[in-house]
Amino acid sequence: MFFQKKEKAVSIDMTRLPKHIAIIMDGNGRWAAKRALPRKAGHKAGAEAFERLITEAKDIGIQHITVYAFSTENWKRSDEEVNAIMDLMRHYLKNSFQRFLKDNVRMHIIGDISRLDKDIQEQIQEVEEKSKEKDGMTVHIALNYGGRDELLRSVQKITEKALNGQIYLQDITEETIEENLDTAGVPDPELLIRTSGEERISNFLLWQIAYSELYFSNVLWPDFNKKDLVEAIYYYQNRERRFGGR
Repeated sequence: MFFQKKEKAVSIDMTRLPKHIAIIMDGNGRWAAKRALPRKAGHKAGAEAFERLITEAKDIGIQHITVYAFSTENWKRSDEEVNAIMDLMRHYLKNSFQRFLKDNVRMHIIGDISRLDKDIQEQIQEVEEKSKEKDGMTVHIALNYGGRDELLRSVQKITEKALNGQIYLQDITEETIEENLDTAGVPDPELLIRTSGEERISNFLLWQIAYSELYFSNVLWPDFNKKDLVEAIYYYQNRERRFGGR
């Protein structure tokens, strides 16, 4: 696959694609502010960029995409902004996600959805149930998600099993922890992308990104497109991945 950047042709090796890409979709608010628009307009544009990206990533051949849609810390934002984000989620669960199903895309929500409104929880369950047999690309959406919260919930699950005699303390391994994470059974992301120029992890997939390549783009999320995705994959393919071996 090729794209032009500053008159230089860049190509990616289609035989060495990352199986799993994680994305911190940052910059919706700044995108709106630059255009003198309300923040909810930025979130709407960001949701449209997400929808485009799923189609483009699937066309490239990516097997797993995990996006940070709403963090455990995002509840600190104004009620107006939180409500706007939740209304967008309702819209996409009802409309766009249904279109993804037709494209053989499996939808998987990670995070503690118990704090979400009941109608959103029901929509999530419906979408996951309808898509569970899909064997194309899997889209993991982090909703009310935080890496520390996920690890805490994992420890709680393991502790409960230990107290019930289902597992012995000496038998707890890294695999035990992984099996009790929201991403159980999902390969760790090889590439983490964050947009908008920020260079932080922001409590996202803290266990899973131990050996991920980190790519920080200056592009605001609503403007992120296929060219930018290909550029990130090109960066990944030109890294030497040693996994601590030397």
